[in-house]
Amino acid sequence: MSSTKLDPAKVTFIEDAIASGVLLFGTFELKSGRVSPYFFNAGLLHSSSLLSSTSSALAQLIAHSRIPEFDVLFGPAYKGIPLAAVTCVALKRDYGRECGFGYNRKEVKDHGEGGSLVGAPLRGRIVIIDDVLTSGKAIREAIDIIAQYPEAQLVGVAQLVDRQETGKGASGKSTVQEVEEEFGIPVEAVLTMANILDYLREKGGMEEELKAIEEYDKQYGIKK
Repeated sequence: MSSTKLDPAKVTFIEDAIASGVLLFGTFELKSGRVSPYFFNAGLLHSSSLLSSTSSALAQLIAHSRIPEFDVLFGPAYKGIPLAAVTCVALKRDYGRECGFGYNRKEVKDHGEGGSLVGAPLRGRIVIIDDVLTSGKAIREAIDIIAQYPEAQLVGVAQLVDRQETGKGASGKSTVQEVEEEFGIPVEAVLTMANILDYLREKGGMEEELKAIEEYDKQYGIKK
């Protein structure tokens, strides 16, 4: 995989993530059972500066990727909720794009306004926004929710990180590739494993981390 010059916004996002401990290097056991040399913890995106850089990166992704025009950003509970909210604001601030945002509750509320959804109604063109697609369970649950609303049309998925690794199935495809093919929608990410490798190559001084991720990519990475 050849090194390419990274977009400055991606560099800023990576450096902010490393400095805050959101992007970690070491040894991490994933839900899949694989032992990864890096880990992205979106739960630590809780400061104003991190949320600012995250929302800017996601807004830029949505504005300049394959994701088409849409009406509502849907953030699956729980990590997708703040991502949807801050990105909705950033899209208006940076690109003048108006949209709504909504999210689901894990448990149906039986008092007050009731129901399992909060925020913008699920109608029109919908984009799901979340942190990382791993096994695909969470994204499929979100897709199932949207499918319950006849006036809603899923048109894309935006995520923070695409690990670009194969699933456990025999297809040799990643979860992202499987979702794109099954539902006929684009799935775009702010960062990919390739981006992280490119950053480490450009930065220098992190040879051990670079080598570990390159080996992991050889073993589990999709063909690019």
